[in-house]
Amino acid sequence: MCGIVGAIAERNVVPILVEGLRRLEYRGYDSAGLAVLRDARSLGLRRAVGKVSGLQSKLDADPLAGTLGLAHTRWATHGGVTEQNAHPHLSGDRIAVIHNGVIENFQEIKDELLEKGYEFASETDTEVAAHLVHDYVKAVTSLVEAVRKATQRFEGAFALLVVDS
Repeated sequence: MCGIVGAIAERNVVPILVEGLRRLEYRGYDSAGLAVLRDARSLGLRRAVGKVSGLQSKLDADPLAGTLGLAHTRWATHGGVTEQNAHPHLSGDRIAVIHNGVIENFQEIKDELLEKGYEFASETDTEVAAHLVHDYVKAVTSLVEAVRKATQRFEGAFALLVVDS
């Protein structure tokens, strides 16, 4: 079962996110990842297949810091167990999304986004959500409105956590 963690603070949230993921380990999962908003208003991403300790090893080797972030443990529904399919998923250096559930009509939306020039690095419905939010956020005045428009398109049962750099 997937788990979602989000944090915002006046200090580095990476340790908070990792601890949140550790507390979710009992739920079972195949990969873990996190994205944080860095000081330069860009998104930093780390993902790993396997346990949270594997993600921690990546963070130890290549540290990441930010004051706002999201983290996820994944149980695969679309796409195999690979680092590319682990969450979060980014669209450009602007949108990060983590997602629980299933977006049943993701292939139809993916085909539309491919026609618009979006490139996909994973096999997941979550990356479709990231690119659709990105597509909408360029045309509306707020992230909330972009997420609202995107979720109105989705069929299925889901929860999203979205960050806009």
